[in-house]
Amino acid sequence: MIEQNDRSTAIRPVHVVGGGLAGSEAAWQIAACGVPVVLHEMRPVRGTDAHKTASLAELVCSNSFRSDDAETNAVGILHAEMRLANSLVMACGDRHQVPAGGALAVDRDGFAEAVTAEIERHPLITVLREEVPGLPPEDWDQAIVATGPLTAPALAESIRAATGSDALAFFDAIAPIVYTETIDMSVCWHQSRYDKVGPGGTGKDYINCPMNEAEYNAFVDALIAGDKTEFKEWEGTPYFDGCLPIEVMAERGRETLRHGPMKPMGLTNAHKPQEKPYAVVQLRQDNALGTLYNMVGFQTKLKYGSQKDIFRLIPGLDEAEFARLGGLHRNTYIDSPVLLDRTLMLKSRPGLRFAGQITGCEGYIESAAIGLLAGRFAAAERLGHDIALPPATTAFGALLGHITGGHLTADDEPGRRSFQPMNINFGLFPPLDPGAIRKPEGLQRMRGKDKALAKKRATSARALSDCRKWLGLAEAQAAE
Repeated sequence: MIEQNDRSTAIRPVHVVGGGLAGSEAAWQIAACGVPVVLHEMRPVRGTDAHKTASLAELVCSNSFRSDDAETNAVGILHAEMRLANSLVMACGDRHQVPAGGALAVDRDGFAEAVTAEIERHPLITVLREEVPGLPPEDWDQAIVATGPLTAPALAESIRAATGSDALAFFDAIAPIVYTETIDMSVCWHQSRYDKVGPGGTGKDYINCPMNEAEYNAFVDALIAGDKTEFKEWEGTPYFDGCLPIEVMAERGRETLRHGPMKPMGLTNAHKPQEKPYAVVQLRQDNALGTLYNMVGFQTKLKYGSQKDIFRLIPGLDEAEFARLGGLHRNTYIDSPVLLDRTLMLKSRPGLRFAGQITGCEGYIESAAIGLLAGRFAAAERLGHDIALPPATTAFGALLGHITGGHLTADDEPGRRSFQPMNINFGLFPPLDPGAIRKPEGLQRMRGKDKALAKKRATSARALSDCRKWLGLAEAQAAE
C-alpha cells in the first residue's frame, strides 16, 4: 500500500462517479495515494435493469475473473500486475474465490460485500448514494466518470453533448444460474477441462453435462426456434463478439457451439469413460457454499419460458430449477481513441477522466484495471506529480494503448477503423525483441506449440518485470 499523505486533509477531493468495479478500484487507488475521494453511486436511490443489490462492485454477469495463469494467459498477467499495484478488486477476489479450474471465480455476494466494506471504512473515502445527472460540474476539477455499461440516460446524454460524438453501444447478456441440488449427477460429473487445477481448485471444479450427436442437434434446433425478446428501436446496435447470446451463436452455424462454449475437448465422462461426448455443457460454481452453478457461456436473450423448456433438454438438467434466468441489457461506451488522451482524460475538458467499460474495455478485470490507472493518474495530477504511463510492454500499458489509440490510422480520421470493446490479449502487446524466446532446457527442437508457449512466457516475464519497475518495486518482491 502507498503511504497516505499527511497533508490529505488540506487536499481537495477527487470525485468518482460510479461504484462498480472501475469506480471502486479508482477510489481505492486515489485514497492509497493520500488524496481524499468522494465516490458517488446512484444505487439504491436509482436502480438499473441488471443490478439486484446496493453493494459496490456488484457482478451482474459471470462470477469469473477468467484465467489466473500469469505465465501463458494475458488475463492472468493482468491479474498479477493488479496484485502488484495493491488492487482492491484482486484482494477481495482472492479472499472470496470459489473453485473454477484454472480460472479465478468468486462468490459474487461475498466479493461485493467485501469491496463495499473496505471502501466504506477507508478514512479518506466518502460514499454518497446519489445520482449524478450530468457531467461532473466544473468545480469538480478532478473527476472520474466510471458509470459502466448501464450509464443513466441523463448522464449519457450529457456525455454526448459534451463530446459531440454519439456513444456506441453493444449488448451484454446474463447467463442463467441453476440450483446445484437439482442437477442429476448420475448423468453429469465433476471435472475441469484437462483436469486443470486453478486457485482454490481441485481439477474437478465444473459440472459437465454430456450430449450425443442427436441430443446436440435437437438442442441447437430448439435454441434457434425459441421465443426471443424483442428489440426496441433504440437497441439497434451490434453485439460484442466476446459475449454473444447462446442462440445467436447457434444461428451462426450448427457446429459453432460445439467448437465454442460446448466443446468436449479435455473432458472424459466419468460414468461412460469409453464414450466420448459429442458436446458438453459446463456449469461453474457461483457461490462459496456451492449451492449455485452458472451455465458457462450461456448468456441469452431467450424469453424466460423458452429458457426453462430449452435448457431442460440438456442431459442432467431435465429437472433443473433456476435461481436466475438469463437476461439482456444494453452496454454503452464512448469512442475513446478520439475523445480521450493517453491518461484517460477527456481532451475537451482537463481534469475529467473516464474509466471502466464506458471506455471500451471488456471484462471485469479489464474494467477494474482501467479504474486503477485512472485513479493513479488523477491522484498524481492532484498532488502535482508527473504522470508516468505504464510501459506498453505491460498488460496495463497494452490495454491502455488499445483504448486510447489502438484503432487510429496514421492520419487519425479518414479510414479510421471502427472502435470495438476488447479483452486483454497477447495481440495487444508489442513484439518481443529478437532472441527473447529461449528454447526450454532439454528440448532439442521447438515445434509450433512449444514456440507459442515460450513466446507467451517471455511476454509475461517482460510484462511483470517492466510493471515492477513502473511501480517502483524490487524484483524480489514479486516472489514474496
